[in-house]
Amino acid sequence: MTLTENLSIISLVSQASVLVQLVMTLLATLSLVSWYWIFRKSFQIRSARNKTNGFERDFWSGGDLNGLFQSAAAARHQTGGMERIFESGYREFTKLRAKSHDHAATIDGARRAMRATYQREMDDLEAHLAFLASVGSVSPYIGLLGTVWGIMNAFRGLSNVSSATLAQVAPGIAEALVATAIGLFAAIPAVVAYNRFAHDIDRVGIRFESFMEEFSNILQRQLR
Repeated sequence: MTLTENLSIISLVSQASVLVQLVMTLLATLSLVSWYWIFRKSFQIRSARNKTNGFERDFWSGGDLNGLFQSAAAARHQTGGMERIFESGYREFTKLRAKSHDHAATIDGARRAMRATYQREMDDLEAHLAFLASVGSVSPYIGLLGTVWGIMNAFRGLSNVSSATLAQVAPGIAEALVATAIGLFAAIPAVVAYNRFAHDIDRVGIRFESFMEEFSNILQRQLR
């Protein structure tokens, strides 16, 4: 078998030591799972942004708040985060206004209801971001473990020969470097996706918070 055949990716993986193979398998699994969540979070954030845009158009078009509330309540599982924030705030506002004449307490209750829903929406959007951050930070070190172990095996094998040649050293070193390459392949997309998603979620969160303040002002004017 020639040196080139020995250095093919398939042969390097198949001939690697057990520990290095375990490292490669772990990194490949992390990469697959991270790509799954990258696609899932991408669709989720895009959907949240589109639904927010749609609800803002409906809300600021001057429609009746009761009509918007009934529509949101009827299709709760299909609505976006901002619509659910509006629904919870308006429901609490209506309930407290019927029970109490304390305007400050009514507005404060509506704000608390919106804040609780806002927190649930943000928790849902941020779910699994920590996993992507962990993959991005840990994968290179896991790959480095496989690299160090592979290099140690390569040099340990040289202790049994009188003179080292490239054909004897290259497979062990290449095997070790494959682990590093797989670690980087797992880490780089996870880091890029995490940074992008964190930025997009922050932007959606700012829009939610701005809406809560503006809607609270609208409710306050209705009590005058």
